[in-house]
Amino acid sequence: MGIIQNKASSNGKVFGLFKMPFKQTGTTSSSSSSQNLTQQHQHNNNQHVDTSSVVPLGASSTKTVSSVARSLLPTRRRLRLDPSTKLYFPYEPGKQVRSAIRIKNTSKSHVAFKFQTTAPKSCFMRPPGGILAPGEAIIATVFKFVEQPENNEIPKDQKSKDKFKIMSLKVKGEMDYVPELFDEQRDQVAVEQILRVVFLDAERPSSALEKLKRQLAEAEAALETRKKPPEDTGPRIVGEGLVIDEWKERRERYLARQQVEGVDSV
Repeated sequence: MGIIQNKASSNGKVFGLFKMPFKQTGTTSSSSSSQNLTQQHQHNNNQHVDTSSVVPLGASSTKTVSSVARSLLPTRRRLRLDPSTKLYFPYEPGKQVRSAIRIKNTSKSHVAFKFQTTAPKSCFMRPPGGILAPGEAIIATVFKFVEQPENNEIPKDQKSKDKFKIMSLKVKGEMDYVPELFDEQRDQVAVEQILRVVFLDAERPSSALEKLKRQLAEAEAALETRKKPPEDTGPRIVGEGLVIDEWKERRERYLARQQVEGVDSV
């Protein structure tokens, strides 16, 4: 028997005749499978316990989706610009020239605006920023020094590398404008437009040049109006400090009539 068993073991065919080894193998396999399932179930339970302190997935995913959605939506404009995409300057090499842009608040709230430029050494704005009420408009003046080129001619493309950026910020009601507003509420700042600098031939009439002249004249008139002192609604001053008061005049006339009537009665 021992020899037969050795042959069977070597051929691997005797396990088909004996049931016990097969049953033992199945039992061992079932036992190991059950043990694996138990361990996996415990592992899943442990994972469930470990993730109980984590922020809910719904909240973070909702926040992520909303931020992505906001980034995909087009920016709602608060300001209307005229010109809308360019700043026109007369081309006068070696001189400081001016441009103008009309800025109007088209929103239903107060809006602060601010200029930025890529050439702060040769450009500046008046005013550099401000706060506009709903529907209010202003014409800002932009100053730029034009460098002297080698050939003293207008660039062929009539463009400059300098650019201007106009930013906006919604504010609560009337307040004094300070540039720090844009730093304190950086997340709420919107870029309204990036304006390219375009040169115009000052000797050649064009519609853009005529429009620029009109806007500059309006900007100068508005500046002069702001410079004028407010009208004095108090008492009028005549001569060397004589105050004319309507109430005082009426009182004096009344006293004069009383004196006349008193003289007549005597």
